[in-house]
Amino acid sequence: MLCCMPGVAFVPALLVSWSSAAFIISYAIAVLEGHVEPLVPYISDTGTKPPESGVFGFMINISALLGVITMYIRYLLIEKQNESSRFVRSSCNMFSLCIGLMGCIGMGIVATFQELAVPSVHDIGALVAFGSGVVYITLQSIISYKSCPRWNSYFVCHIRMAISAISCIAFIPMIVFASQVSMTKIDWTPGEKDYTYHFMSAICEWTVAFGFIFFFLTFIRDFQRFSLRISTEIHEDSW
Repeated sequence: MLCCMPGVAFVPALLVSWSSAAFIISYAIAVLEGHVEPLVPYISDTGTKPPESGVFGFMINISALLGVITMYIRYLLIEKQNESSRFVRSSCNMFSLCIGLMGCIGMGIVATFQELAVPSVHDIGALVAFGSGVVYITLQSIISYKSCPRWNSYFVCHIRMAISAISCIAFIPMIVFASQVSMTKIDWTPGEKDYTYHFMSAICEWTVAFGFIFFFLTFIRDFQRFSLRISTEIHEDSW
């Protein structure tokens, strides 16, 4: 089905489907193994112990790579559209790309350094991933509005901005509540110390994560109009 999509629309479609599968599969394994409670664990909690840790690390690293590819194609797409319309500065487009790439690096750190093994590095990676991700989708929402009505419909722009607003709103309490949790653990039970902070922070974390997924879902239509062509030149040496 993905290979039948026009242009390069299969790239964000693959990113969305793969990332969703990464979250769902690692969550299902962690719950079935009894490593986490079913009621809203942290995303990282579902990838801390084996066997789900291997699945989580592998799939999130692939998601980070797909994110890099998607963001770079998005950058090229805007540059191409900008040649005729001049709706955004090229430096702003490049800045947005750099912020997005930082988020992907943060994802790689989260996938590589597990929560219980190296908590400080893991937390830094999560902060970079979520923080950069929120800034990236907000910038992309603004760029989308600037490209209206020629390259985007206002309906799509409204959806993107709504997702960005919800993600931004959820990101702040996610950090605030997480900072109130005084212990690093994955086997939380209702009623124990700091559980409420953990629970509220985890809800916000899942909200932001799936906000990213739904945002990239809106790229599919844009990518249908764009294709990459690689040209090669063969130079013959004169003897």
